[in-house]
Amino acid sequence: MEKRWVIKDADEDKVNSLQQDLKVHPVVCKLLVQRGIYTYEAARKFFRPVLTDLYNPFLMKDMQKAIDRINTAIANNERILIYGDYDVDGTTSVALAYSFFYSIYKNIDYYIPDRYLEGYGISTKGIDHAKQTECSLVIALDCGIKAVDKIAYANTLGVDFIICDHHIPGDEVPAAFAVLDPHQKDCNYPYKELSGCGIGFKLIQAYAQHHQIAVENIIPYLDLVVVSIASDIVPITDENRVLAFFGIEQLNKNPRPGLKALIDISGYEGQLNISNIVFGLGPRINAAGRMDDANKAVRMLIAETVEMAKNGADVLHEKNVNRKEVDKMITGDALSMLHNDPDNDKYVSTVLCSNQWHKGVIGIVASRLIDHFYRPTILLTESEGMLYGSARSVKNFDIYEAIKACADLLEQFGGHMYAAGLSLKPENFEQFKQRFDDVVRANIKPWQLTPEIEIDAALNLKDITPTFNNIIKQFAPFGPQNMDPIFMSAQLLNNGRSRIVGDNHLKLGVKDNNRYNAEAIAFQKGAFFDAINNGARFDICYTIEENVYRDMKTIQLNVRDIKLN
Repeated sequence: MEKRWVIKDADEDKVNSLQQDLKVHPVVCKLLVQRGIYTYEAARKFFRPVLTDLYNPFLMKDMQKAIDRINTAIANNERILIYGDYDVDGTTSVALAYSFFYSIYKNIDYYIPDRYLEGYGISTKGIDHAKQTECSLVIALDCGIKAVDKIAYANTLGVDFIICDHHIPGDEVPAAFAVLDPHQKDCNYPYKELSGCGIGFKLIQAYAQHHQIAVENIIPYLDLVVVSIASDIVPITDENRVLAFFGIEQLNKNPRPGLKALIDISGYEGQLNISNIVFGLGPRINAAGRMDDANKAVRMLIAETVEMAKNGADVLHEKNVNRKEVDKMITGDALSMLHNDPDNDKYVSTVLCSNQWHKGVIGIVASRLIDHFYRPTILLTESEGMLYGSARSVKNFDIYEAIKACADLLEQFGGHMYAAGLSLKPENFEQFKQRFDDVVRANIKPWQLTPEIEIDAALNLKDITPTFNNIIKQFAPFGPQNMDPIFMSAQLLNNGRSRIVGDNHLKLGVKDNNRYNAEAIAFQKGAFFDAINNGARFDICYTIEENVYRDMKTIQLNVRDIKLN
């Protein structure tokens, strides 16, 4: 699909002012201003994170109540249950809280709900399990902020809850003993974008602070935090940037046995980054809950021996291989349904259903379909007489609100702007499919149906130097609201070294009007070779990376898109 190129703006006065202070390339200053960094001090804090930049955890509403309740539980030898969701954020949260508190108190257990039998969040079965195993305190992580009825039920059984969640509360907050969620209206915590595991880290930071435990003793838990930050796709800004920075450092220098085993089986060598987590470690951890039992992910993450960790990583790797096979099958099936549907082009959305699809994988496949047909997408599968669906959206379109407009046809739904889940009766499917498409058509703008590449700045080839690249590398860790900068260079020509390599990839040698040269790689762009080789001028947008070959490092442009002039 052809993509729209959009070049981001930045306040020129702020860019010029910052450039006078920093004395670096103006494009670097533009990148900083785009990220809300306007002063020398803010830039220093951005490029040189320190652990003292972390906020005081007791600024979070109910934190003191939570610590007091944990202290009481430990003093009275109450049994504590660590409860969490089945995805990466949930399992890392449970592993963090369980391993920290287990190191100082042994009367403790953990619980992950079954994705298929219990669904997301706090379940009645989970509460009953707490009661049956004599757990009088449950610390719930990455879930619970909307579990009003479930917490009311727990209270009737004498089971106290501390909720540690990062999702948006509903109109009513559950009557738990303590609720830690920066999104609460009366919570004055200065940063609102923590992951679920990030909230868990603030809890152990508060406990350590209260008991005068040295900060060095909680730094090892940051490897779990950065895995959650990367996998849950939260903004890597402010406090998340500090947590991710030191988490990556921990992951590279001294990861816990479970993550080390996962790194090894993923085949990574050298320094890991956020992308390695998103595409390598995260999917393997997620595969446990998608294909089988998320408790297997927790067991691996809390493993204390290399052998236990390796066995756990082997299991997760196998589950992920299975997940990939199922993913590929469903994707092929869904694409075939779309290509064979004569009415497909009439829709501005994709809504597909099959009783043969795996419930744990349809969300991934919905995202893949958007790569082929760029429009809001819902995939559903049948289970026990009901249809269960996962929804994914395109940029700037609120799929949650579109689903909400069809609420009378649904049994349940929930989610946010870009991803949601829903269930409905099979007899309502056709009506829902049409209604949903009507709602999308009425609200989506035509340009939202074309994929977009946001370009940070135009750049001349002469400016792509090792010094410039070294500064760009210091913008890492990259992620939402601090993505790897995308640059554009225009009116380029083939310098005679361009060729097709591998499976239709384009190895480019480019030059500009001033005869400056650069090397680039454009994956799956072999179709442009003939025009470029015949002298056509072209524009490219790209990220800058280092290519290592036989211990030699060279700068290479990783091309995202090409436009022939």
